[in-house]
Amino acid sequence: MPLLIDIKPGDKVIINGAVIENAGNSTKLFVHNQAAILRGKEVLSEEDCGTPAARAYFALQCAYIFADKNAEYLAKFEKLLDDYLTACPSGKPIGEQIRREIKDEKLYRALKAAQKLIAHESEILKSMQRKVTEIAESLPEEKPSSAETAPAETPTPRR
Repeated sequence: MPLLIDIKPGDKVIINGAVIENAGNSTKLFVHNQAAILRGKEVLSEEDCGTPAARAYFALQCAYIFADKNAEYLAKFEKLLDDYLTACPSGKPIGEQIRREIKDEKLYRALKAAQKLIAHESEILKSMQRKVTEIAESLPEEKPSSAETAPAETPTPRR
């Protein structure tokens, strides 16, 4: 069964590594054979990989798009995922899901699961930020010492 892709004006899609941008009106494409396809909203640029989960997603995305370097990118992904799960063990169920999809050669599904890893990371970071804010707000306010509040002495001119 062919896949119908609706590309709105200005939208991009990657098909087997080729970036296709709609320069006109809304366009519909049928893809009749097996192809690596990512819609623009699913694509993460290397510049936007500011977190460990995003870097892992990017490596997996490259493995999906660039079949000729699949093994290289999957090895990089595995290292990045291992590092992430070591630092954040609560993400292990998501990591296991991603690895199952990769083992079954379902890289698109693995990418969808990797999006959950990015969401998980975001929640962890938000939670940590809330805790830091709570701790900071619970600390007593320090009053400046008398040395800090005393006016600065003006040097006496030498004669």
